[in-house]
Amino acid sequence: MAKQVFINLAVKDLEKSMSLYTAMGFTNNPRFSDETAKCMVWSENIFVMIMTHEKFATFATKPLADTKAGLAALFSLSVSSIDEMDSIVTSALAAGGTEPSPMKDYGFMQQRTVEDFDGHTWEIFFMDMTQFP
Repeated sequence: MAKQVFINLAVKDLEKSMSLYTAMGFTNNPRFSDETAKCMVWSENIFVMIMTHEKFATFATKPLADTKAGLAALFSLSVSSIDEMDSIVTSALAAGGTEPSPMKDYGFMQQRTVEDFDGHTWEIFFMDMTQFP
């Protein structure tokens, strides 16, 4: 079996969050979804489990962080072009996400940031290794 990455996030409004992640290009795997959690697929090996606070608490060993007030983690997704990066961010913004800072250009990498309704921070980036110094 291939190694897989599952990112688990607590969200306040499961359906609203699912709509935002769908707008960002994730698809839903109904096999691992119910009324308390949705499995959102980025690629064949990367998944984001968005869960109600109640469901998330059944797995947690600490109190939930307030991700609207403080940063708990940065999640970064690579894409194949600047146009794809811009398209994902534009779709996320149209679905209600926010862009807390302007695009960053590092020469070999361009990055835009999107926050979901709960403050979970996603960095969408395009990296051109031929431009790496």
